[in-house]
Amino acid sequence: MGRMEKRRLAQASQAAMEKLDIPGEIALGVPRVELVGNREFYMDRHQGVLSYSTELVEISGGSVEVRLMGRDLQLLAMTDDELRITGYIEKVELVG
Repeated sequence: MGRMEKRRLAQASQAAMEKLDIPGEIALGVPRVELVGNREFYMDRHQGVLSYSTELVEISGGSVEVRLMGRDLQLLAMTDDELRITGYIEKVELVG
């Protein structure tokens, strides 16, 4: 695919997202995180768990790494795209 074709495709994609009112983050595959109090963490569009212990969980989000620190952290559920962690979450860091 040539340079001009890629540019046209990007412009067409942007126009379609605007017409459909789709947030850019979703279309670009940017991970989405949700924190429920200090007891539950949810992330979709992750790219894998880098390290895991009951005090520290490191997750790849592609362009960003997410670090959860706390106590009694447990990986409650994980699929190819989503994960859910429970426990006492004391700190969340985004490392870019």
